[in-house]
Amino acid sequence: MREGHEGTGPGAITPDGCAVDLYARLPVGDEPDVIAGAVPAGAHILELGSGVGRVTHPLLERGFTVTAVDESAEMLGRVRGARTICGSIEELDLGETFDVVLLASFLVHAGDAEVRRDLLRTCVRHVAEGGCVLIQREGEDYHTKVPRERVDPSGFTVRIVSAEPVGGGVNSVRAEYVFPDAVWTQTFLARPLTKEQFEEALAEAGLEVDAYLTPDGTWVRAVPVG
Repeated sequence: MREGHEGTGPGAITPDGCAVDLYARLPVGDEPDVIAGAVPAGAHILELGSGVGRVTHPLLERGFTVTAVDESAEMLGRVRGARTICGSIEELDLGETFDVVLLASFLVHAGDAEVRRDLLRTCVRHVAEGGCVLIQREGEDYHTKVPRERVDPSGFTVRIVSAEPVGGGVNSVRAEYVFPDAVWTQTFLARPLTKEQFEEALAEAGLEVDAYLTPDGTWVRAVPVG
């Protein structure tokens, strides 16, 4: 388990505290629609941190080709129809490029700033000329509107229980997922980033914002500088 990360509940737990059985249950939101609306039809997508394929599978259904990367073999074992690669995203170097590199799941908010830098460098290393990087950011009140909960129409409740500072601009976030037959928790480290800090992090990696894709600014299309 990574330092500062923890997960509880039935089934396998990944090093960052994610429960495989939980993520296999979570419904897909509007992510596939946002992605499909921002990139060319039929694009080859490198999905960094694919998990169990919650977004992978809808993208495949929309006609995209997906290479799914995750550090958890248990997660990737649930992915169907995509090329899968098990390994560290930070160290990934496939020696090939893709039309689209996808960095979702708020990975850009990694608590360790050097990890964030490595993640963005991986994006730059794998994006083709004329391609783009799609990044999912936290909402403005992600760390301040706490505690909060949302009842999903499918019948489970997700709660962000706390977001406590642990030093160096990093918070320890605790989430709970309550289903009628099971409960999972996840504790992880996350670094809040203002819009300015986010854009500075992109610039450091050689990226710039091409467009904010959603009104709340949580989805971004970035391109290599120059």
